Amino acid sequence: MNTMQNEKLGAISELIKDRRSVRAFKSDPIDTDLITELLNVAVWAPTHGLREPWRFILYKGEARKPLAEAMIRTYTAEEKERLAAQKLDYFMQIPAHLVVVMNEDPRQKQWEEDFACVCCLIQNFQLAAWEAGIGVVWKTNPFIHSPNFREAVGVKPGEKIVGLLHIGYPEQVPAVRPRTDAREKLIIKESV
Repeated sequence: MNTMQNEKLGAISELIKDRRSVRAFKSDPIDTDLITELLNVAVWAPTHGLREPWRFILYKGEARKPLAEAMIRTYTAEEKERLAAQKLDYFMQIPAHLVVVMNEDPRQKQWEEDFACVCCLIQNFQLAAWEAGIGVVWKTNPFIHSPNFREAVGVKPGEKIVGLLHIGYPEQVPAVRPRTDAREKLIIKESV
């Protein structure tokens, strides 16, 4: 590798290590054009056969309320009583919510490839957002599987919600949490 490639690799490596899942956001709005620009970076994820099995639903402004209400409707009566006001307030404080949806191919191999590439897209989005000073947390709470929630947000039969991304400028950046050294989980086979 030449020096320029090493510098580039170093910058990407540092970005990957620096990124955090942000759960506390400033109230500052995020420009829709910026989110679109980040998505246009994210779509460069590897995609088998260039199927690009993704689509996105962005919730901002007052539209966040029906999104939160759709989530709250999936709760039990006890959860609603205990959590509804808090969750509604939390959703309304986050500047943007992005529902990432994938087409569900009925063929298992293609489904797995598509799920993997949509996950890569989400990671690309998180990294590009972090580079731009924007925090993201990728949520996969049980409500994303609720038929009522899916219908309320416009997810069609034959589609899967891969994640609900909360997006905003970080109010608080979580501390670094160490990772296990890959050597502890690596098996190397060099000969038979």
